[in-house]
Amino acid sequence: MGSVRLQVCKRMDLVCQRMLNQGFLKVERYHNLCQKQVKAQLPRRESERRNHSLARHADILAAVETRLSLLNMTFMKYVDSNLCCFIPGKVIDEIYRVLRYVNSTRAPQRAHEVLQELRDISSMAMEYFDEKIVPILKRKLPGSDVSGRLMGSPPVPGPSAALTTMQLFSKQNPSRQEVTKLQQQVKTNGAGVTVLRREISELRTKVQEQQKQLQDQDQKLLEQTQIIGEQNARLAELERKLREVMESAVGTSSGSGQSEESPRKRRKATEAIDSLRKSKRLRNRK
Repeated sequence: MGSVRLQVCKRMDLVCQRMLNQGFLKVERYHNLCQKQVKAQLPRRESERRNHSLARHADILAAVETRLSLLNMTFMKYVDSNLCCFIPGKVIDEIYRVLRYVNSTRAPQRAHEVLQELRDISSMAMEYFDEKIVPILKRKLPGSDVSGRLMGSPPVPGPSAALTTMQLFSKQNPSRQEVTKLQQQVKTNGAGVTVLRREISELRTKVQEQQKQLQDQDQKLLEQTQIIGEQNARLAELERKLREVMESAVGTSSGSGQSEESPRKRRKATEAIDSLRKSKRLRNRK
């Protein structure tokens, strides 16, 4: 019976470890999906994002991303080495709560109010892991002997010196990882800023070109308006002359006899009519 109990406990332990590891990976994927959906709805301009209705959603998701990165740097090195599992399951539950709150709320609270509990329990979990569990796991890492010293390093006399070395190693190693992670983030952010500056410069150039085109079109429209006004004035003048000629021709033909000047007046009327027709055709072409 005792052997059966031991076998069941080991199997249960493995199942729980696998569930915790998968839970952390799933919450990372869920966070990436939520962040991708929010970013797709945000405007590209930084000034417009601040006043957008999803600005607080983006701030909360960015803070959760930072917290996930710290948890990843703290735990996953040992998880990948099969030395332990992702121990703080309560942190996974709290991350899920924050993400579901962001997805279901149109006007969430400020980021520091929403993330207060997550920051507290995750910080406590990482501090406890670094102080209490990491020194034990480092002895099991490949390249370390039973006493905890690295293979190939010169022996240190005395147990107190060996303990001091392990403490320094356990404290310095996470800080190196954090610095490396921060340097990578700075490089990534610098590349993103460079791309944004180039895009802004291209957009400014396009805007200037469009403004110049609009000014040219306004100038052409003004010139065409002036030409049309002049043509309308000429057309009105020709119509007035045509009426005068027609009135004088009608008055002459109704009198007794026809004078010698009637052919000239008719010729003038014909010329006026032809000029009127030409101006109308010219205006229709414009």
